[in-house]
Amino acid sequence: MSEEVKNNEFTFDNPEYRQTYWHTCSHVMAQAVKRLWPEVKLAIGPSIDEGWYYDLDAPFAFTPEHLEKIEAEMRKICKEKLKLERFELPREEALKFMEEKNEPYKVELINDLPADAHISFYKQGEFTDLCAGPHLDSTGRIKGNALKLTACNAAYWRGDSNRETLQRIYGIAFPKKDELDAYLARIEEAKRRDHRKLGKELGLFMMADEGPGFPFFLPKGMVLKNTLLDYWRQVHKKYGYVEISTPIILNQELWHRSGHWDHYKNNMYTTVIDEEDYAIKPMNCPGGMLVYASEPHSYRDLPLRMAELGLVHRHEMSGALHGLFRVRCFTQDDAHIFMTPDQLKDVIQETVRIFDEIYSTFGLTYQIELSTMPEDHIGTVEEWEHNQEILKDAITEMGKDFAINEGDGAFYGPKLDFHLADSLGRTWQCGTIQLDSQMPERFELEYVGEDGEKHRPVMIHRALLGSIERFIGVITEHFAGAFPVWLNPVQVKVLPITDRALGYADEIAKQLDGAGFRVEVDGRNEKIGKKIREATLEKIPYMLVVGDRDMENQTVSVRLRTGEDLGAMSLADFTARLKQDVDTKAIW
Repeated sequence: MSEEVKNNEFTFDNPEYRQTYWHTCSHVMAQAVKRLWPEVKLAIGPSIDEGWYYDLDAPFAFTPEHLEKIEAEMRKICKEKLKLERFELPREEALKFMEEKNEPYKVELINDLPADAHISFYKQGEFTDLCAGPHLDSTGRIKGNALKLTACNAAYWRGDSNRETLQRIYGIAFPKKDELDAYLARIEEAKRRDHRKLGKELGLFMMADEGPGFPFFLPKGMVLKNTLLDYWRQVHKKYGYVEISTPIILNQELWHRSGHWDHYKNNMYTTVIDEEDYAIKPMNCPGGMLVYASEPHSYRDLPLRMAELGLVHRHEMSGALHGLFRVRCFTQDDAHIFMTPDQLKDVIQETVRIFDEIYSTFGLTYQIELSTMPEDHIGTVEEWEHNQEILKDAITEMGKDFAINEGDGAFYGPKLDFHLADSLGRTWQCGTIQLDSQMPERFELEYVGEDGEKHRPVMIHRALLGSIERFIGVITEHFAGAFPVWLNPVQVKVLPITDRALGYADEIAKQLDGAGFRVEVDGRNEKIGKKIREATLEKIPYMLVVGDRDMENQTVSVRLRTGEDLGAMSLADFTARLKQDVDTKAIW
């Protein structure tokens, strides 16, 4: 054990200690619930990425008042400094033990354990729970005033919608109260930035009961989306990509050939056309293979960079749907790049440079994960290991660090996943580079080499923004809805102080519109203070206040959404400032 690990062994800097701490908190919470309401049945209570949850079967609905009582009881348990003791029981004794405690969910869990499993329990005071551990040695290790129950949601037992509906209580805890306070402040800020809330307030998108998980983009949302895609196309043109579009529905045989049917059929929507089975595409790859195979290729054509903004559909459980982050229909900004084996490293590095260029435009940083061979894969171990080394070498040569994510590669090849960090420090997996030597084989893709012989190309699958819809959700929260000027649906709002200035306001808007900027006029008969407040809430970057003096001097009084007043300036000077913001894609 290194000195650093030793020093951090019992702190939250050690992920294992952090998870053990939270797991013990889940037992303390369950003990508190059983003390307060003995009739409640316990299901499972694991630690998670942030805190823990416990699934409970109660004859009543937990309210915020219930959660306050549970928290108070948890603090008592922490003060009692109860020792946690592990013990094992043979299967029959374990079953009898939980049957006598009238805990049917624990009985089911024991019944599902392998015959040779060690069935372990943890006891603290009067409370005992079925658990594999590990745990802290005492409830006194938990700081009682630095824990908080954060939410209560419905959850199906074992994730099965045909089984019992339970209540899932979430909690979080830290070794110090100021750490809890900082965490809760971040949560409040995240709520303020929630893209679902901002999407509604800013008129970007909506969801409808008639199509759960299928987002509707509203006029301002379409301006945002199209501006983003215009930028996407500019960058791809610069790097030598061609754009294609492939059908949303293709026959089922194609998905068997690509291997997707065996790995994704439960997430695919299907239909029948002319008595033949078809599937709605969950991804764009097979269509890209067909485009490449549609004509002969020479080594001189390679690398061939084919990009696609493909609309894909994936069946997600209704409980997993979440705004634009988890939907059933989204636009994947895919690319499939076909090349000779000796071009592979250069193409990977070029692709990473594109990632650097685009992510920095939004002020986003990233960390890279190398995801290796999963159990459910096609191709030989030797091919996988070879391809993993190529990915490692390519990014190492660029001076990039990466973490290993064991067993999380795509079924056809290893991948580099790019996890973006937003302004709150949260991470989002958006970009990916997936190295594939399987699809070219399955689709018998070829190119004629310098030697005049036919060869098999290698390829990478590449998503940059990932899902366009999800990326819009990410940047909405990253910027808290205050998008950079170049991206904002409305860049300027002209605010006439009186009706006398309305004609002048319209003329200013006409000139700005003619120069290619997005502008609106607030011509309502309202006080200027109200117009400014509402434009600020709409997060309009620039407000041009115009009155009698501005008409006389042919100026505009410029205000920023930050509240800063830039004073009066000529329309030409303002237009030059606006153009610079847009051209440089400045982030305020």
